[in-house]
Amino acid sequence: METFYDAIKKWTDDMDDKDFFQQATIRICSSLNIQTAMGNCYDYLKNFMPLDGLVLLRLEKKTGVIELIGNVTENDLPELTERTYPYKIPKEFEKEIEYLNAGIVKIYNNPELFAENRFFLKISTNPETSFMLMSLSIEGDYTGTFMVFADGRERYTEDHSRLLLLLLQPVSIATSNALKHQELIKLKNNLYDDSIFMSRELIKISGDEVIGAEKGLKSVMKKVKQVSDMGTTVLLVGETGVGKEVIANTIHSNSFRKDGPFVKVNCGAIPETLVDSELFGHEKGAFTGAVSRKRGRFERADGGTILLDEIGELSASAQIRLLRVLQQKTLERVGGTKSINIDVRVIAATHRDLDEMVKKGQFRQDLFYRLNIFPIPIPPLRERKKDIPDLLNHFVSRKSRELKLYNIPEIADGAIDHLMNYDWPGNVRELENIVERALIQKSKGTISFDQIIPFNDINDVSSNLHPDEEVLALDNLISMHIKKILTISKGKINGPGGAAEILGINPNTLRNRMQKLGITYKRSESIKKRF
Repeated sequence: METFYDAIKKWTDDMDDKDFFQQATIRICSSLNIQTAMGNCYDYLKNFMPLDGLVLLRLEKKTGVIELIGNVTENDLPELTERTYPYKIPKEFEKEIEYLNAGIVKIYNNPELFAENRFFLKISTNPETSFMLMSLSIEGDYTGTFMVFADGRERYTEDHSRLLLLLLQPVSIATSNALKHQELIKLKNNLYDDSIFMSRELIKISGDEVIGAEKGLKSVMKKVKQVSDMGTTVLLVGETGVGKEVIANTIHSNSFRKDGPFVKVNCGAIPETLVDSELFGHEKGAFTGAVSRKRGRFERADGGTILLDEIGELSASAQIRLLRVLQQKTLERVGGTKSINIDVRVIAATHRDLDEMVKKGQFRQDLFYRLNIFPIPIPPLRERKKDIPDLLNHFVSRKSRELKLYNIPEIADGAIDHLMNYDWPGNVRELENIVERALIQKSKGTISFDQIIPFNDINDVSSNLHPDEEVLALDNLISMHIKKILTISKGKINGPGGAAEILGINPNTLRNRMQKLGITYKRSESIKKRF
């Protein structure tokens, strides 16, 4: 029988074969969808040979089970609708399916003469069917088997096998590409499913349960319910540590975008020079170090929600670009010229007074109006102390699991009253950190907070004020409290036992607050006081 290379040589001298090869290859490579490509190929090949169907299959060597990749038949056969045959081929027929002889097309004009005729009857219910088989390979590796068949005996000749052999390479390449394409689609779908799962898991970890929804946060949850299932921009306003991120999680989880990504950005934690790149992405070569294209947070949040925490920390240039995104629903990467359409819901959060910042020229007025469509103020913990018992039980249970404590400890008598009398400058986050510290330091079966929050620190400030005593401004009180905590932490801001941990706030937020209040306390000062 003529080999593939002999056929190629003959083809170069035969214009009809060359035209056949070209036209058939165009159709074979017409689509990455294997069914579409096979349909186009079938319509062309039936002009040159008897043809009632094409079948592309692959043998799973370990199991001996044939996997159907694609098929086109004149009359749809029910046996060909399942992707994997529940049929294990005879051992003696495996050599016919595997690629053992490069450039060989085998003709079966009387399949009933062979012991493996059961396999052919799986393809066609007509026992009097002629077949041609061509094994496919890429660089010597078996890719699949290409079959053509026609009703009747003795339908195929050597000329037909020669034409089919001309298509060995294009069919092999097209099959390999289609299989890799299917694999990529599957991986993409799996990755999307995994990202949805991980997003939901992260929401659970960060706190998806709103404690106090029926008590201190009842008015907040009413607004959350009103706006969740809309695409409206939301502005969450409240002190640091009140739980703005938990409320944002709740809005996203109850919206029609809940299956989309939920991307969180702390605007105050991103260096000013990198804000544009982080939010909007950059093109390769846009600046020194931009060695490849990077998608920004907004692109990653496409189809979902983006939380812009500490929105008041954005630079002027980033505010301008954010305004364009909100207005036009498009963005341009840094160093790029192409506009990219995005569909993102924006939730902004801040502890700062944006209205006052607008008056001082520190925040764009037009951007403020865009963000302030539906503001939700979140009260501090000192204004909803009735939530403290529920929050305490929640944090004790969660932190015990995180710390892998065998038994969840009980709360000592009087501990809740002790916490209820504290003013909670660090809000819910401070309570969470205090609970964790109490669990670490507990020596018996119960936990209390006497050593963590001394009694002389938890008296109500108003009860200590003399009627004739001057009431200090809020900034002065905050400044005094920060200085006191810095003394306790020996000037340490970051890490365990640092002022930020004690206050239950982000270290960068604490530094910004110290800068605003003019506090220049340094760690070295506290060390000197010790000597």
